[in-house]
Amino acid sequence: MYIPTYDDVLAAHERIKPFIHRTPVLTSSYFNDLTGAELFFKCENFQKAGAFKVRGASNAVFGLSDEMAAKGVATHSSGNHALSLSYAAGRRGIPCHVVMPRTAPQAKKDAVRGYGGIITECEPSTTSREAVFAEVQAATGAEFVHPYNDPRVIAGQATCSKELLEQVEGLDAVIAPIGGGGMISGTCLTLSNIAPQVKIYAAEPEQADDAYRSFKAGHIIADDAPNTVADGLKVPLKELTWHFVSNHVSDILTASEEEIVDAMKLTWKRMKIVIEPSCAVPLATILKNRDVFAGKRVGVIITGGNVDLDALPWIKA
Repeated sequence: MYIPTYDDVLAAHERIKPFIHRTPVLTSSYFNDLTGAELFFKCENFQKAGAFKVRGASNAVFGLSDEMAAKGVATHSSGNHALSLSYAAGRRGIPCHVVMPRTAPQAKKDAVRGYGGIITECEPSTTSREAVFAEVQAATGAEFVHPYNDPRVIAGQATCSKELLEQVEGLDAVIAPIGGGGMISGTCLTLSNIAPQVKIYAAEPEQADDAYRSFKAGHIIADDAPNTVADGLKVPLKELTWHFVSNHVSDILTASEEEIVDAMKLTWKRMKIVIEPSCAVPLATILKNRDVFAGKRVGVIITGGNVDLDALPWIKA
């Protein structure tokens, strides 16, 4: 298992610069007053393809040799990695094969197809996802770019916190959502190398809390098909992301479904920005654990804004 280094992060940032935005950092006096902390929101909802995952996907795609790239790339994803890999593959002019759960948000399926991705649907479980993917990869011979358990992807995601540290001085902590752990691993990779004094927190839904339970148990505990409004956080940790989480994360905090939706709605209302449910989990946990963050300067990574506008979680059917 290759563990990416900070040199990989620097190389990734140079490689992907033509294909990504350097996203802004926003602040909110309302949220600062509400939490008692100074919050700095790194807005990857404004990123190309609407999510941070375009960083890791672009690094993987543009790092391929011409010979490898000719067969295209393939992955399994509930949404943001799928559309990010489709975006990157489209920019390089190569095919992208994606296995997606049939229950994935329609907006994300539409975006994948809009970027030229070829979708094969599976049942909404890790078991089904991996079985169907094996068939697709065998049929195409495409290069597998894992959504998060891939050193190329983690090095790409690490460029987000690298930018954040360049944009905001004197942070005490950084918090990001955790599902499979790609963003958190990238955050660990950057901060442990250039700002080891900054604490790293991960935020997770209570109804998909396998990373929290893994962290407390000291080994990976994987749920097969958790059910949460935070559709981007349903996947389990793998060995590479577990390496970073177990070695560098200070704590994993959880929030209920109601707390996540409330934090999402409050962000839309107060900051006037579109974020998806997965991205609301860090703010939800800060509001729930104000004593942990009070008086601190906290970087909050907003990971994406790909929302199905016809199915907002606070609208009753």
